[in-house]
Amino acid sequence: MRVAIVTESFPPEVNGVAHSVLRAAEHLVRRGHQPLVITPAPARGAHCPPQSFGPDREPLPVVRVPSVALPRYPQVRIALPSRKLAAALTAHRPDVVHLASPFVLGARAARLTERLDLPTVAVYQTDLAGYAQAYRMGRGVGSAVAWARIRSVHRAAARTLAPSTPAAQDLTAHGVRQVRIWARGVDSVRFHPDHRDEALHRALAPGGEVLVGYVGRLAPEKRVDLLAEASRLPGVRVVVIGDGPSAPALKAAMPGAVFLGRRTGAELARCFASLDLFVHTGPLETFCQTIQEAMASGVPVVAPAVGGPLDLVGHHRTGLLVAPRDAGAVARAVADLARAPELRARYGAAGRADVTDRSWEAVGDQLIRHYEEVLTEHRQRHRSRAGEPSPAPTDAAPLGSVPLSGVPAPRRAEAPVAAPAPAPVEEQPA
Repeated sequence: MRVAIVTESFPPEVNGVAHSVLRAAEHLVRRGHQPLVITPAPARGAHCPPQSFGPDREPLPVVRVPSVALPRYPQVRIALPSRKLAAALTAHRPDVVHLASPFVLGARAARLTERLDLPTVAVYQTDLAGYAQAYRMGRGVGSAVAWARIRSVHRAAARTLAPSTPAAQDLTAHGVRQVRIWARGVDSVRFHPDHRDEALHRALAPGGEVLVGYVGRLAPEKRVDLLAEASRLPGVRVVVIGDGPSAPALKAAMPGAVFLGRRTGAELARCFASLDLFVHTGPLETFCQTIQEAMASGVPVVAPAVGGPLDLVGHHRTGLLVAPRDAGAVARAVADLARAPELRARYGAAGRADVTDRSWEAVGDQLIRHYEEVLTEHRQRHRSRAGEPSPAPTDAAPLGSVPLSGVPAPRRAEAPVAAPAPAPVEEQPA
């Protein structure tokens, strides 16, 4: 199968969208399919190492479209109008098009796929409406504008894949149809309790403090500032792993915390496993991959009771869910677990057990089945228009009729607080 993946982000960028697209492309190659990635070009001078997978180690083909930096957040690139998108889609002749977190480049691709009559799967990954509020865009109308764009793009797709139950509910509430749940895998070999490094722990917490970590982008929507109160707790040392525009303000707000900057690969896995407690503070997560990586590392989790964490964290079983945007609630949860090492160990072991079967291979195969179903439906519509008989239906239940078909489903958490209700165009030349 020939698959074109149009994504708003791809390595060398480091974020959930870029990582999941890379893993999806890798799985497609290993299963004998032919993916092409189309993405905004990184900043000038950025190193873009080739991605090679499969037995022959052939480089993954990547088309990079001219882009500009997002104002106030230069790490994010926005694709400029360019003929390269249409040329790449036409040349690749895809059987199906995968739109990853479509908004700018993905919206243009959606219009092109309609014109070219290509079956399309749209993968919802980013709460852009929430981001618009976090960045105070549009003087209060930014969220409504974002949802209008999301609705328009996803309605053009044959199927929308949401990463969690709350994300699927949000999409449905805002008028998006044909929504299925497709979660994310985790590498439970790379992220493993055995990678705990006691020497690293002593270096980060020389007084024997409980090591409490955050891993991710340092940006306004992540609300890492909510860790400030916890960072002042006696016997607690906060370590922050990641980088972004909020770093200077966070360092000023948490002078006792350790800021390690960006970490990747085996070094990141060692940092995860060396934590005593993982805290995620962002209230806008549609999934939250770092929670899964912490759980795979055998580390208990504190997270807000909203969005993706509701599907991942078992309250009082693998960690604690707290009221969103509440620094006091975060500090109380950290304090409770800091003085309960046996409870932390039990939560960490339960979290590890939850995710060990949630592999990228399993969710990659599920994604391929979504492609195959959408392609089959597309061909049946063509046969119907041509007056040809369609193949006889099978008795199999439709894929996605239950959450995470073929993959161990994340357990729905019992949250301590109620989650808020979800309230043909041509490409222009560059």
